[in-house]
Amino acid sequence: MIEQELPRRWAKRVDRVAPFRVMEILTRAKQLESEGADIIHMEVGEPDFPTPKPIAEAAERALAAGKTHYTSALGLPELREKIADYYFSTYGVRVKRDQVVVTTGASGALLLAAALLVNPGDNLLMADPGYPCNRHFLQLVGGEAMMVPVDANNGYGLTPELLAKHWTPTSCGVLLASPANPTGGILSKQVLNDLGDVVRARQGWMIVDEIYHGLTYGSSVHTVLESCPDAIVINSFSKYFGMTGWRLGWMIVPEALVPGIEKLAQNYFISPPTVSQYAALAAFNPLAQQEMEERRLAFKARRDFLLPALRGLGFDIPHCPQGAFYLYANAQRFTENGYAFCYQLLEEAGVAVTPGIDFGCHRTQQMIRFAYTTSIDRLQIGVDRIEKFLSR
Repeated sequence: MIEQELPRRWAKRVDRVAPFRVMEILTRAKQLESEGADIIHMEVGEPDFPTPKPIAEAAERALAAGKTHYTSALGLPELREKIADYYFSTYGVRVKRDQVVVTTGASGALLLAAALLVNPGDNLLMADPGYPCNRHFLQLVGGEAMMVPVDANNGYGLTPELLAKHWTPTSCGVLLASPANPTGGILSKQVLNDLGDVVRARQGWMIVDEIYHGLTYGSSVHTVLESCPDAIVINSFSKYFGMTGWRLGWMIVPEALVPGIEKLAQNYFISPPTVSQYAALAAFNPLAQQEMEERRLAFKARRDFLLPALRGLGFDIPHCPQGAFYLYANAQRFTENGYAFCYQLLEEAGVAVTPGIDFGCHRTQQMIRFAYTTSIDRLQIGVDRIEKFLSR
């Protein structure tokens, strides 16, 4: 029998998706560790703390009770209720349970939003720099990202003027992030309101990534729902709640969109992870919330250590992040190629950081993102290694 060759080409959309270089850095860092090297991890946006104990214990109880079957595609009703209550207790915003959609991570929510709202040929406006996967989700539905250059002068955030200027006849909406990755920038309540006015005037959709809510330091943060109740909010249990590997997020959407979201979720995901949902029910209890607050203060202390330390080494960081756990630094004093610099820093100094080109095209070649997701003691070692590396 003659063996037939399988087709060797994959879909063209794959070639239009840029590699997520931070994962390449992480893979190499793990390989070096397996060979005995000591690596300081400041690359991946993952809290180093374990999942809070009350959440893990709730998962154990769910497993023991055999709660491992499918749930509704929209999520456990009791978890949707908890999330709705959280918006009232945290922001004073009344959200109906029926507006809450539990998803397979914030990534699942972003995919559902793209599939629901974006037609082939449409574009969504986004800040450049910004989280890279957001623009790649659009590839799956034939849409594209309209990347709008932002910088430290506007806090790395879109302004109403920029949004109006870059809106095109094929724009169907805007995807914002507050606090933002990689910059930690926060959009004020007034800016969110003004951005909403621009979008509504153009009959577009407003999607806001709020996955770093809870991780803010001295600056009040507002959900977009306070000023734009028709906006779509995407959030996650990964960052503030410390549940990265549990793959659980949520959306808040206008009720009219729920049937469409439910139909897509049924087909794409069946349902969110069941045990993760039962675990997340415990994320809102006082003991878990106390633990999360202690961790937030620890992240603030890390930021307050690392920011002046990196500035002292010569990195240009004009914008002090008010949220998330990143510092977005200009390394032009040391390199013209941030990507090569990151690899050299890993190989020669054992410090893993993320190249700015992961986050867009606007002046990212010389940028580096430092994640303060390890202890201050380890950050100090990392700073010492970077200082020695730079002095060679």
